Amino acid sequence: MKYEAELNFFLKLLKNSNLPCRLIKNTSECTNDLAIGFRRLIEPDMDWEAGLQKLLNLCEPNKIYRLLDEFTFRYLLIRLPGDSDLPAFIIIGPYMINELTPKTVLDSLQKYTLTPQTRSQVEKVIYAAPVIPSENGLLTLINTLGEYIWEGINNFSLQEIHYEAFLDLEPVAKRPHDLEPVDAFLSMEVLSRQYAGENRLMQAISQGQIHKAEMLISHFTLSSLEKRTADPIRNVKNYLVIANTIMRKAAEAGTVHPLHIDSLSSRFAQQIEQAQNETSLRKLLNEMVRKYCLLVKNHSMKGYSLLVRKILVRIDSDLTADLSLKAQADFLKVNSSYLSTLFKKETGTTLTEYVNRKRVEHGIFLLNTTHMQIQAIAQCCGIPDVNYFTKTFKKIVGKTPKEYRNHVSPYTRQ
Repeated sequence: MKYEAELNFFLKLLKNSNLPCRLIKNTSECTNDLAIGFRRLIEPDMDWEAGLQKLLNLCEPNKIYRLLDEFTFRYLLIRLPGDSDLPAFIIIGPYMINELTPKTVLDSLQKYTLTPQTRSQVEKVIYAAPVIPSENGLLTLINTLGEYIWEGINNFSLQEIHYEAFLDLEPVAKRPHDLEPVDAFLSMEVLSRQYAGENRLMQAISQGQIHKAEMLISHFTLSSLEKRTADPIRNVKNYLVIANTIMRKAAEAGTVHPLHIDSLSSRFAQQIEQAQNETSLRKLLNEMVRKYCLLVKNHSMKGYSLLVRKILVRIDSDLTADLSLKAQADFLKVNSSYLSTLFKKETGTTLTEYVNRKRVEHGIFLLNTTHMQIQAIAQCCGIPDVNYFTKTFKKIVGKTPKEYRNHVSPYTRQ
């Protein structure tokens, strides 16, 4: 295809938006499609593979089709232009523009005769479908692609096909008995998508990539959670407990010391149990993603030698301790000159400069969050001499602690 690079970029955008999309170069590739498996599960007497293949064959050039069904699932279907006798297609979906309530799902399934096991599988697929607040962004992408591949916005059109019309295209035929049950297929597909999403989130957190992690978690919807208890709040809390564990492991993979991970994880564990509603839990989930990414950015020890890692952890664990070069060298039983050279080489700063910066950062935190006197703050930062603390603070921040509190801190003294 002459537009292959642009098409790959388009498909990458959809994937990053958590929208299922398939490039189909042969209609036989539809057999194991998730949407086909879903329809086959609720209506096993319909030959859905043949029906979809027939629908694809009937797609006209220069048209984009939008298919709607009774579950409010939406699909977009595009027949791509090309010189080959075998046309290629893009299928986008299923997706929804509104989250479904349990009552809506129940009403949609009433006309089908489903076993409890089958109903459970069907509900998993329904709740796992991505929800986008508006189709405007997606349609803008689609129109941009159409304008490019058909060389003009006026050279193509959008046509809607409803579920009933799709049924008319499907030849009714008994499904062969020797086909494998589709419930296992659906379970694997849903789980594969779930674990793939979790792995991408873990990777983003382990690298401190806040923007990527926030993008990934924005695709998550509370309605997609498995209903393990009758209490919807408890279901969400259980998920956040699991998410907290996953993010702990991601931070560990980002070489953050357990000292920091445990502190953050414990705080989130308490906040999860204290939350009273789904809105606060959703906000907490977003906060967890951001804070774990920041934890990796600020405390990752990737690339540091074991000696330097031990120093960094000791500094973070107790700023009031004797953190001088001699004390650190004695503690690690190494030559102080060697340790000084190694630390400067790996961190780009001297040990004294690094310790002072950490102490001043903690001082800023205390100035912003407490009414403590500056002399008490200096002691908490490991600098008992308030004059030396003031001098060091001004050298790094550009203001004395008092000036900072008067002009920046919310705890300005009156």
